[in-house]
Amino acid sequence: MILHICPEADWAAVPPDGEYTPPSLDDVGFVHCSDPGTVQFPAERVFAGRDDLLLLVVDPARLDVPVRWEPAEPPEPGAPWFPHVYGPIPVSAVVGTHAFPPGPDGTFRLPEPLHEFPRRAVDGVPNRADAAR
Repeated sequence: MILHICPEADWAAVPPDGEYTPPSLDDVGFVHCSDPGTVQFPAERVFAGRDDLLLLVVDPARLDVPVRWEPAEPPEPGAPWFPHVYGPIPVSAVVGTHAFPPGPDGTFRLPEPLHEFPRRAVDGVPNRADAAR
């Protein structure tokens, strides 16, 4: 499973049989995603101070577009790699949603129900199975 941070209103606007198409798809050609071990990095860097966020839990096997593990965009030396989805995300590929508010100290923490998913090592190098997707 991979995760995508999404404003609640954006997700609410997607029809039940539709596709989620965030602005990044037009801006950089892919949808920024994370895994459970790295989602706090973009959350704190891009969404600091926001309390209207959801985490979309996306099953890559339900996507009809490529998912590639690549360096962060924009590039950051030593940063972990992230999954990038090269097309819209159909609602049928979203297997769960979770509120994703910051804690009292302003930092983001993975919601408890998502602790069951494997966390990737934050070493900047995807494993071979991930890199092949």
